[in-house]
Amino acid sequence: MFTHSDGELKLTTPAGTKPELPMYVDNGAGETVKVDWEEPEPSLYAQTGAFVAQGNLADREFPHPLAPNRADPHIHKHTDGYYYLTGSVPEYDRIVLRRSQTLSGLASASESVIWTKHEEGEMGNHIWAPELHFIDGKWYVYFAAGTAEDKWAIRQYVLECEADNPCEGHWVEKGKIVMNFESFTLDATTFVVNGTRYLAWAQIDEVSCLYIARMSNPWTIDGKQVRISSPDLEWERHGHKVNEGPAVLVRNGRVFMAYSASATDDRYCMGLLTAAESSDLLDPASWTKSPEPVFRSHPATSEYGPGHNSFTRDEADETDILVYHARSYKEIDGEPLYDPNRHARIQRLGWKEDGTPDFGFPGQQARRITCLVTVE
Repeated sequence: MFTHSDGELKLTTPAGTKPELPMYVDNGAGETVKVDWEEPEPSLYAQTGAFVAQGNLADREFPHPLAPNRADPHIHKHTDGYYYLTGSVPEYDRIVLRRSQTLSGLASASESVIWTKHEEGEMGNHIWAPELHFIDGKWYVYFAAGTAEDKWAIRQYVLECEADNPCEGHWVEKGKIVMNFESFTLDATTFVVNGTRYLAWAQIDEVSCLYIARMSNPWTIDGKQVRISSPDLEWERHGHKVNEGPAVLVRNGRVFMAYSASATDDRYCMGLLTAAESSDLLDPASWTKSPEPVFRSHPATSEYGPGHNSFTRDEADETDILVYHARSYKEIDGEPLYDPNRHARIQRLGWKEDGTPDFGFPGQQARRITCLVTVE
C-alpha cells in the first residue's frame, strides 16, 4: 500500500491494456483518500516496458486555513525546533505569537499576547503586520502602528526580546525606525545577502512604494533609502495604488522579493521583483518586476485577495513553504481592511526549470503521487 512519506506504489498490466490505477490509497496518515490520476498516453502501455503514472492525492497536506482571522501572516522556523507564527489580529490592538514543532501544529497551538498597544501617543492604534526575526542571538518583532490620536499616522517600530522562548520572554520597545523622510510607513522585513543586512518596507511618497536600505543594527537603517518599485502597472492600481508587504527569498543566485498590490479586497494580488544576488541591491536598476501578478484570486478554490506573504521551510528542510492570507468569499460590506476574515494559509512553493519560484494558485494543496507501471 502506498504511503506519502516513503512508500512506493507498483502494478503490472498486460501490453495493450490500460492500467487499472487504484482510485483510493493510504495518504500516509492512516487515511484512505481518492487519487486523481493523469491519463497515461496509450503508447506507454501499448508494448512491454515500464513507465511512471502520476496523479494528485485529493486531500490537504496542511490545515486550511491554518489560522483563521490572522492576516499578514509571518512564520519563522527556528533552530530550537519550533515554528513561530504571528500576524495581524482583526482588532489591530496587540501582537500575538504561537509556536509548534510542526507547521500543521500551529493551527491548534496556544497563542500568547506578547505586547499590547499604548493608550496614548505612538504605538496606540492600528497595530499591523508583525514579523518575528532572530538576529545576533535576540528576537525582534517589526510592526506598524498609528498613534492613539491618529490611527493613520502609521510608522514602523521594533521590539526586542532576549529570552529563549519569545512567547514567554520580556519584550523591550526599541522605538521607531527613522526613515529618510517622514510619511506613512509599514510592512518592514529584514534579510541578509552576502553578509549585509537589509530592511525592505512600504512607504507613501504620493503612492505606496517599496524601499530598501542597509541596516546598522536591527532597529536602524544606515544611509540612504532607495525606492525599488512603484505601482506603475495596471494590476497594482485597483482600488488603491499600492506596492506593500515585501517578503524575500534568496535562491539560485538571485534575490526574489514578493510583494502585494492593489486594494485589500478580491483584487489584492502578489507581484515579484528579482535581482541577481551579486548585484547592488541599492541600485533600482538591479531589480526586474514581473509584468503580471504571480499570485491572485482563484474562484475555483474560493480564495480571494491572496497576499501579504512570507516564506518558511518544511520540517525536513527540503522545500519552501508559501505563507499568505486570503478570504473565502469575494463580496465584502464596507471597507475591506475591517473585514476580519483574512485567514492565514500555507502551501508548498514550487520552482520552475529556470530557477524562478512557481507560486501556483491559492488553495493548490493537492499532493503528488506516482505509480511504477510494468507492462508485460
